[in-house]
Amino acid sequence: MDPATGNMVTGDVAAQTERVLENIRGLLNSQGLNFGNVIKTTVFLRDMNHFAAMNEVYGRHFTKEPPARSTVQAARLPKDALVEIEVVAAR
Repeated sequence: MDPATGNMVTGDVAAQTERVLENIRGLLNSQGLNFGNVIKTTVFLRDMNHFAAMNEVYGRHFTKEPPARSTVQAARLPKDALVEIEVVAAR
C-alpha cells in the first residue's frame, strides 16, 4: 500500500516488493531501528514464479547479513497483492 494514498501500488511484483520494503523501512525508522535489526522475515508470494524478481529487490534492502527468511506461496493476499512481507526485529 502507498501510505500517501492508501491505494495498492500498481505494477509487477518488483514494484510491490519495493513499496513493501519502503513501508517496513518507515516503520523500523519510527522505532529507531533499521534493516540491520531485522532477525526474521516471512515473504508471502501469490506466485512462487515471482521469487527471483522479489528476491532481487529484497537483496538491495538486506545487504549485510540477511535475516532468516521463509518464503511461501499464498493462494490470495489482502487486496490481491502479489507480495506481503512480515518482519521480526529486535533492539
